[in-house]
Order: sequence, then structure tokens, then C-alpha cells
Amino acid sequence: MNVYDFDGTIYEGDSSIDFYMYCLKKHPKILKALPTQMKGFLLYGFHKINKTRLKEYYFSFLRALEKPELDVEKFWDENRNKIKSWYLKQKNPLDVIISASPEFLLRPILNSIGIYHLIASDVDIHTGKFRSDNCHDEIKPVYFNQRYPDEHIDNFYSDSLSDEPMARLADAAWLIRHDQIKKWSIT
Repeated sequence: MNVYDFDGTIYEGDSSIDFYMYCLKKHPKILKALPTQMKGFLLYGFHKINKTRLKEYYFSFLRALEKPELDVEKFWDENRNKIKSWYLKQKNPLDVIISASPEFLLRPILNSIGIYHLIASDVDIHTGKFRSDNCHDEIKPVYFNQRYPDEHIDNFYSDSLSDEPMARLADAAWLIRHDQIKKWSIT
């Protein structure tokens, strides 16, 4: 099987940031979460909280949305063109997408393009609270092995060197820079 990171790999940009910007444009009232978000960035900067907790502060803006499921749907209506064409040409229904972005955000777009295997951060769409650890870096292989304990990874694709723990599980790993795909040599 082939496994792909999402943001920056098969999606041009960061979907969590793009979704926030979309919501800010449609619902300026989410700015009331800004002091909470700033507090989170400060606490993280001073190493008082981990990345999962930081992202809970970040996603606190979800509490101000009346119909977040509808916002996610409309967001993808405007942003589905950011799924990279190289991926659309080679995608396979057996692909696994693994991402730190929330599952509630990625599931709709992936299902719409015929991809149903997703491992992502489990975040409450109404509160921004995490139900599990943020799915990043060294956590990704743990979650992958829990979900697919007997599966073999032929190829792994990512835009981030922090995904090296996942890359080590694959026969071949590939680094993505925009639309360029280069062999990832792991030492």
C-alpha cells in the first residue's frame, strides 16, 4: 500500500490554516477566540504545553461556529482545487492518508475523491478539544500500526522531514516540494 501525508504533500498548503482563514472571512466573530489562541502560542513558546494542547487553543474558534459541518462542506467547495494533480492522477482507493489535521476536516474531501483510509487527529468539531494525541511526527507510526498492524507500506510521501519515523516503515520514501517528487534517502 501507499501512504501519504496530507498538508503540503497532496494538498497545496495547510488545510487547518486555510479553514481558519475561510471561517474568519465568513464569520468574523471567531476573532473572539484570538486571545485564547494567543495564550496557547505563548504557553507553547515557553514550553508549558505540548503541541496537542496548543492545537486545542488554536481550534477554540470552532466554538463560535453555529454549523461547523456546513462550513467544512463549503470550505471544500472553494478549496478542492488545492488537491495536487499529481496525486489525483496516481491515487488508489487503497491509499492511506495520515495527517495531524483534524479528521472532521479531511474526511469529506477524501471521501469525495474516493479515498476512505484516513488516520488523522481526532478533534471535536464543536469544541476543538482533542480526543487523542495530535497525529504527527513519531505518533504517526504508532497510529498506523494500531490501525493496520499487518500491512506493508510500499511507498510513503511527505513534504516534512519530521515524518521520518513514518518514512522508515516504507520500502521507499518520497519528499514532496510543491509538485516535485524526489527520492527521500534516509540514513
